[in-house]
Amino acid sequence: MKKVLAFDFGASNGRALIGEVKEGKLVYTEVHRFSNDPVLINGTLYWDFLRLIHEIKTGIVKAKQAGGFDSIGIDTWGVDYGLLDKKGNIINTPYHYRDLRTEGAMEKVFDLCGGKQEVYSRTGIQFMRFNTLFQLHVSATEDKEAYEKAESMLFIPDLMAYVLTGEKVAEYTIASTSQMLNPFTGEWDRDLVKKAGVNPDLLPKIVPSGYVYGNVKADICEELGIESVPVIAVCTHDTGSAVAAVPGEMDNCCYISCGTWSLMGVELDKPVVSEESFNENFTNEGGYNKSIRFLKNIMGLWIIQESRRRWEKEGESLTFAQLAEMATEAKSVCYIDPDYPEFDNPGNMPERIREFCRKTGQQEPATIGETARCIYESLALKYKYTLESIEKLTGKKFNAINIIGGGCKAEILCRMTADICGVKVVAGPSEATALGNIAVQMIALGEIKDLKQAKQMIALGGDVKEYLPEGKYVADYERFKSILNK
Repeated sequence: MKKVLAFDFGASNGRALIGEVKEGKLVYTEVHRFSNDPVLINGTLYWDFLRLIHEIKTGIVKAKQAGGFDSIGIDTWGVDYGLLDKKGNIINTPYHYRDLRTEGAMEKVFDLCGGKQEVYSRTGIQFMRFNTLFQLHVSATEDKEAYEKAESMLFIPDLMAYVLTGEKVAEYTIASTSQMLNPFTGEWDRDLVKKAGVNPDLLPKIVPSGYVYGNVKADICEELGIESVPVIAVCTHDTGSAVAAVPGEMDNCCYISCGTWSLMGVELDKPVVSEESFNENFTNEGGYNKSIRFLKNIMGLWIIQESRRRWEKEGESLTFAQLAEMATEAKSVCYIDPDYPEFDNPGNMPERIREFCRKTGQQEPATIGETARCIYESLALKYKYTLESIEKLTGKKFNAINIIGGGCKAEILCRMTADICGVKVVAGPSEATALGNIAVQMIALGEIKDLKQAKQMIALGGDVKEYLPEGKYVADYERFKSILNK
């Protein structure tokens, strides 16, 4: 049985894992883990892309030392990209999606493209100021020197694969995050891109999940002391890989891919692009085998992560387990909208939460525990609000929520979600993204028949825990909705 090497890059860390099939189960071993730290230079936020390439090379060497591998797959966060010149050189360090250069860009693009609803009707993508279409518009209008040198653009996972193989393509799931793709055809909407002031000739060919970019180049093989192996375009958007690993049937269960972001939705055969989905700002992203991930991007554990960073600066070094215990013991005094724009960027998150409470006429949290409880409860309440929207927009009723990714380890959030949403919560697998990455590589290599078989193998892994509604966490849903309206 073959082994595969999966690189999974999140917004705050990355890892390299060797995956294989053992006793009918899809299993993995982590061989390398590293932080993913953005860099702020002269007020602009970048990804440290060259360091990430160094970490890929380090992971490859460690994987070779651990017994070798037969292919490589890479998944990352969505929307971000790099520009290449005519010689194939990367023009500048890729911007971080949280960089503020895109503020106001959406409205400018709407004016150029016939309005907000017209853009949605052509792309079916939730509006976020950092979507690739808006980033490229800013590059074309405000970063002209670099932009005019560009011959092509590649999304981050495709850019990493390009460094390894020299192949310039866009995998379907990552391309679908861009707000430049027609969700019905799965191809670029070149007319829309052109109207937005962006050169559509920059856009690479779109390829399906499971496509082989090519083999690792000879110079890299010589540098790292490895034999050349294929690099496979897995579901290169990390949420696409995570959803590919959801172990159960999805007919009566929606998912939350929970980490820095919470992406909550369902898998469908066709996109839902309607006035109602436009008003609710839902997105239609691509999944394995051209499925549609109909979902809502919700701010996730970023808020508690950023709050913890602030408390550490103030001398309070606390683990997430300690924060969860403090939240459980604290009283519920306030709620926030996790998607309030002021929570998007790094900074003093606890003070921003207090400011939100002042603006909405609520009691401010007085302790770390009360702040942590506010964050976790508000997330669970936003899940309930989003679940109701999904049911309304799809005409389906769901009796369970599958929380996958690192957030499934946050027991307090899982219990609150079960209680507040009133449905069973299935938590796990925690490494869903890596497992989905591994599964698609195994299918491409012919080691696993199809995704159905892969899901069965993942389910046998046992990394799943269930939470039933117990009534321990009772929240005022009507008050929360009134705060959203404010």
